[in-house]
Parts: sequence; C-alpha cells; structure tokens
Amino acid sequence: MPQHRAVSPRSRRHRARRRARIGRTLLALTGVLVLCGGAAAWYLYREIDSIGSSAALGADAPKSKDGSTNILLMGLDTRKDQNGDDLPKDVLKKLHAGNSDIGGYNANTLILLHVPADGGKAKGFSIPRDDLVDIPGYGKDKIKKAYGLAKAAEEDKLRREGVTDAHKLEHDGREAGRQSQIRTVRDFLGVPIDHFAEVSLSGFYRLADALDGVEVCLNHPVKDRYSGADFPAGKQELDGQQALAFVRQRHGLQRGDLDRTRRQQAFLASALHQVNSVGTLTNPARLLDLKNVAKDNVVLDEGWGVFSFVRQAKNLTGGKVEFTTLPVESFAKHNGEDVNIVDRDLVRKRVQEAQKQTGDKGGKKKPDDTSEGHSEDHSPKVAGGGVPCVD
Repeated sequence: MPQHRAVSPRSRRHRARRRARIGRTLLALTGVLVLCGGAAAWYLYREIDSIGSSAALGADAPKSKDGSTNILLMGLDTRKDQNGDDLPKDVLKKLHAGNSDIGGYNANTLILLHVPADGGKAKGFSIPRDDLVDIPGYGKDKIKKAYGLAKAAEEDKLRREGVTDAHKLEHDGREAGRQSQIRTVRDFLGVPIDHFAEVSLSGFYRLADALDGVEVCLNHPVKDRYSGADFPAGKQELDGQQALAFVRQRHGLQRGDLDRTRRQQAFLASALHQVNSVGTLTNPARLLDLKNVAKDNVVLDEGWGVFSFVRQAKNLTGGKVEFTTLPVESFAKHNGEDVNIVDRDLVRKRVQEAQKQTGDKGGKKKPDDTSEGHSEDHSPKVAGGGVPCVD
C-alpha cells in the first residue's frame, strides 16, 4: 500500500500562500482582460458617437422648448457614395435599384420622430414623398425634391465661382441639400427640428446586414420585379438586400407609395425592437460593424452622436413608439408628375396635437381631442415593441 507522508503545518501554509498567489494572479489577469475589453468598448462607443458631422441644421435653428426632441430621419435615394463617386457594380447589383445615374438626390423617406421628455410614448410621423408643398426658393414641388434642387443649385453656383474639385462640390452641395430639406419639413409641419439623421440606399442595406438581418411580417405574399421583393406571407428574417427590397416596393401594393411608407415604419419598429432584444449596443463585434457602416453611410448633425440618440430615444427600443402616415387629401398632376394634394393646416394640427398628447405617460388621447378629421388615415398605426404585420 502506498505510504502517506505527513504534511507539516509549514508546508500547508506554503501551499495555501501559493494557491492565494495563483488566485490573485488569475484575478488580476481577469481584471486586465475586463479593463481591456471595457477600453475597447469605450473606444468603439466614442468612435461611433463621433461619426457624421453636418452643420446643415444651423446653430440658430429653433429648438423644442419643453425638453422633448424632434428628429428628422431622411432616407436619400442616391446610388452614389458620400464623395459623389459611383458605388461598386456588385453593390449596385445587390441594391436592385439600377445604375448610379438613377434616383438623383431625392429624400424618398422622411420620418419625424417626436421623443417626449417625460417618458411617454414616442411618435413617428411619415411624410409621403410626393406631397406637394412650398419649397423655400423653388416654389411648389414634391417635398422629396427639396434636397436635390438645392444641391444642384449650390453646385452650379460654386462652378460659376471657379470651384472644380468634385469632392468639394459634392460636400457643399449635400450640405445645401440638407439645409433645404430640413427647412422645408420644418415649415411644412410647423414644429422645430432638433436633430437629423441621413442614410443612403447602400447605407440602409449595410445597416440591415450589420444587425444580422431584421424580422418583418407580411399579411400577403408579394412578388415585384421592380424592387426585387419576393416574399411569402408571415414572419420572416430579411438580410440587407431583402430588407431594401421590402421597404422599396410600391408596385403591386393597393395604396402604392402610402403602403410603402407603412413598410418603412414596420421595418424601423422591428429594427428598434431587435436592437433592444439582442443587445446590439453591448456587443463589441456588432458595434464595430455598425461603426464601419455608419462611417461611410450615415450623416448626423454636429454635436449629436449615435449614442446620444440612443440615450435620448431609449423608449424607441423598448416598444414605446407609434408610427402614423400624415394625411393626403387627393391626388393630382403638377408639372406633368403625380403629386399628393395635402391640407397643410390639417397636417400641422395632427402633428402638433399628437405631440401634446405625448405629455400623457401612455400617449393616450385626451377626452376633448378632436384630431380625428375628415382626412384621417384609417389604416392601422404601426406600433413598436415587436414585429408588426403589414401589406
């Protein structure tokens, strides 16, 4: 039988000290790893929070005075990058949106997000892109054209002054376009705009991919050769290419552009829900993907970073958000193009009254609310907190 040698008290104390040293070393290493990970995460947060810098909003622009925040989201229908260069052919193919000469610089998606200061329900107002409105300096035209008209005018002015650098022309032209689009929306709705975010077609595609796809829900199957949308009914997860087709489809939908607007609302509601549910903002790998995408495809106003938005709009990812489409009176022709005829006073009333209602914690209507006018959009509103189903 093996002989067991007695262990002296001194040896036991030595082993205990050795185990303690190993424990302290492991603890120190763990701390170093945690600190390094924290430092890396903090670096990513700072990098992402500094992305996108545009002075288009203007330092003297009117601001909300009640602590709430109005954010204008602009989806730019361009097949160019931030420098005005053509996108790679493989990217254009995935976008299923034609070549780089198509689309111009229309703001095909315009959503005003109102985030109340008191934790009440946030409101999203989609502005149909073909609404006929007054564009300062250009007369009446489709609201989506405010960006492109001002961009082209600014570039023409700079060329007459002798500017030939293509990247400067693109940068200054886009700044003028943003200023025009923001002012047009602000004048149309009659409310201040505190911040804005701009994303292009390719940016939308890449952001959806950076989220590892976004879940959507369709009431009916669809197939559209123009946008590339080909989806069955029900819930399904879409990658970036499919998500772009989902939000761009208008052919084959009963209400055309208005149904496409509701697709955009549903996608945004689902994406916000996903950001909250999968912990995107605490995952360094996902943060790095978002940083790389945002650097080339997202523009924000100066001094307002991505995570500033997340802090201000935390309710959006918790489901406390409701989207609605602003009313259209009728349809007509203007300069040979199809346009939406709108009642500006009614639109302003809807937006302003809805913003007042967010003073109630649940965003409930007050008993004396009379905002249900004759042009009310009777289609169901798109609510956050899950994956809403749309046509």
